[in-house]
Amino acid sequence: MPVAVAAAGMGTFLNLYTPQAILPQLADAFAVTPAAMGLAVTVSLLAIAGVAPFAGAVSDVLGRKRLIVGAAVAVIAPTLLVATARSFAALLLWRFAQGLLLPFIFTVTVAYIGDECSGAEAIRAAGMYASGSVAGGFAGRFIAGVAADLGGWRLGFAAVAGATALAAAVVATMLPPERNFRPVRGGVRATLRGWGEHARNPQLWGCCAVGAGMLFSVVATFTFVNLRLAAPPFLLSPAALGSVFAVYLVGVVTTPLATRVAVDFGRVRTALLAVAVAATGEALTLPVFLPTVVLGLMAVCGGLFVMQALALGYIGVAVKQARSSAVGLYVAVYYVGGALGAVLPVPLWHAAGWPGCVALVCATIAAMGAAAAITFRER
Repeated sequence: MPVAVAAAGMGTFLNLYTPQAILPQLADAFAVTPAAMGLAVTVSLLAIAGVAPFAGAVSDVLGRKRLIVGAAVAVIAPTLLVATARSFAALLLWRFAQGLLLPFIFTVTVAYIGDECSGAEAIRAAGMYASGSVAGGFAGRFIAGVAADLGGWRLGFAAVAGATALAAAVVATMLPPERNFRPVRGGVRATLRGWGEHARNPQLWGCCAVGAGMLFSVVATFTFVNLRLAAPPFLLSPAALGSVFAVYLVGVVTTPLATRVAVDFGRVRTALLAVAVAATGEALTLPVFLPTVVLGLMAVCGGLFVMQALALGYIGVAVKQARSSAVGLYVAVYYVGGALGAVLPVPLWHAAGWPGCVALVCATIAAMGAAAAITFRER
């Protein structure tokens, strides 16, 4: 199961942030500003936020594995169609279609972990999923950047579609069928009752706040640092920009390490350490010196991805019934945070440049730390 849930995370995040590595090239191809091309990320995030609660409700009735595998295979089609887009509107349409499918991987996999694992095992499984997500986030950007340098942005999306197919094959063959799943009975009335219980659950909302802050910070940081690094004095090429996202791989190491620390020393202490590391990393990106910027981005990833794993793992503690719809609520709020991360920094980017974006992200990270301290009561 660990390899399968990691592959599910990879399949989701391979596709989600692909445009970030090639934003300047896409902007030139469609004659829009780089900031406007950020909509290629935003539309997918908004689609995910809108569908996620319903994906969770469907899974609570129909089961887990079939939906995970079906969505992992289906998302290959719009990924290939992005590569054929002849207009900016068509590009956004197919990116939106990707977002409609991805919640059936993300939401249902997290619910699967909550059903099949408990205690320390659940923390570790959530860490594996988060590690796969981190690896997918890097791989999607890196593959797109290198392929775009070799054959243009269309080849970049086609290459990501191939990697997505490989991840889907791993999930289909290695994810065990669910054993502890109990379908929600009672139709729409039961579903609405479950959502009502979730709405009154402050710990679940705390997890949502941590997740939204995490994705807001990641999207804001890596969307606008890309624009900064593509401009003078850095002038990095698409392949070089894709290589910068290798900093994501720090999360593959720190996330499972931090989950082991959380088992021994508690989630709250681990979360406060993680936000301190992430905020320090943001500060390190301010100098106009590429090695320092890369070091800072490594620290940002190392801290923020730990917060994602902790929030995901705590949903199973905070919620005992209709977990998939609870995860759907989490995912909706999570991706609303991500969508705002591509939009809210725009005025600060124009008014104050990169330092303005850093100030906004640091404020968000501080709020995440406060939410974690309140939410993650030890069990």
